[in-house]
Amino acid sequence: MTGSFYPPQRTLMGPGPSDVPARVLGALARPTLGHLDPLFVGLMDEIKALLQYAFKTRNELTLPVSAPGSAGMEACFVNLLAPGDTVIVCANGVFGGRMKENVERCGATAVMVEDAWGQPVSLDKVQAAFADHPEASVLAFVHAETSTGVRSDAAALCALAREHGALSIVDTVTSLGGIELDVDGWGADAVYSGTQKCLSCVPGISPVTFSPRAVERINAREHKVQSWFLDMQLVMGYWGGNTKRAYHHTAPVNALYALHESLVMLREEGLETAWARHARNHAALVAGLEAMGLSMAVAAEHRLPQLNAVNIPEGVDDAAVRSALLNEFDLEIGAGLGALAGKTWRIGLMGHSSRERNVITLLAALESVLGRQGAPITHGDALPAAQAVLAG
Repeated sequence: MTGSFYPPQRTLMGPGPSDVPARVLGALARPTLGHLDPLFVGLMDEIKALLQYAFKTRNELTLPVSAPGSAGMEACFVNLLAPGDTVIVCANGVFGGRMKENVERCGATAVMVEDAWGQPVSLDKVQAAFADHPEASVLAFVHAETSTGVRSDAAALCALAREHGALSIVDTVTSLGGIELDVDGWGADAVYSGTQKCLSCVPGISPVTFSPRAVERINAREHKVQSWFLDMQLVMGYWGGNTKRAYHHTAPVNALYALHESLVMLREEGLETAWARHARNHAALVAGLEAMGLSMAVAAEHRLPQLNAVNIPEGVDDAAVRSALLNEFDLEIGAGLGALAGKTWRIGLMGHSSRERNVITLLAALESVLGRQGAPITHGDALPAAQAVLAG
């Protein structure tokens, strides 16, 4: 028989999860209430209002799905699609491919708009896809592609969807709380995210929000949603905001305490301040990496500040570097995925992990490990370059 599990204290600088602050971990340990307790119902209303703040929306149907971001994604697709629908799906990394899977499992047709990994979604290609498929009722795309570190122009893509009478489904798993996201201002219709990235909450919950246009589509459905658990017409009875809540499922009460605390912390800092912090620490990290002789995998104008894709120098053992960082420095960075496996590292600066101390620690540790591998890097310049940005 094994005993209790006590994990080491890691510094999480991969593609997620991010470091969870002590305030959020402390919230998890508070006494559990019943999921229909009046006090917990009051907390649900606060969580909804805080999510509306984070998403920059007044959407009434805004709630945390009691499952990870992948379930938030599925909730958007199964509620808005019916068999025979046509959906334009943008794929410039792993998660566009997952959108395609959801479309097809709903019995709909996915019209793929493909862009190279490392590039943003092409607005011209999307426009052409609508011209070729005027019957398309939904445009689906990833705002911040975690597999590549690329940001696409969500405002312009949502505008294209509206121009062609289509709804937009937007993946903001890595963007919520880290870069500008304006659901109402951009006219986004179904938006999903995750708690474990820039919100720095524990994994396992997916914030979602649906526009009035999306709710109208949901209410007009002629076919039952294929997922009972994710059927928004049922979930609305529990999260709808009425004082009398209809039992749907047992909410993850303590995890929602943690989400509430992380959202309170975001509001205390302020959205714009949080975005600026991510941008500043990103600039310092890039300055340090480039001074060391490393290069970024994404053009500056399309980079995500919270997810940095870095080219691995030729001759460097990708897995050995990541293993050394983890085992010697308790520091986690991510490997490349798909076509980028072995070619890039993904360094996260998300939420609580986006701190000056983490930037400096990572640069010092990486220089040490690469030096031992005999990598062609410059020694001694990374920290001064990063510190100059942070000081400025």
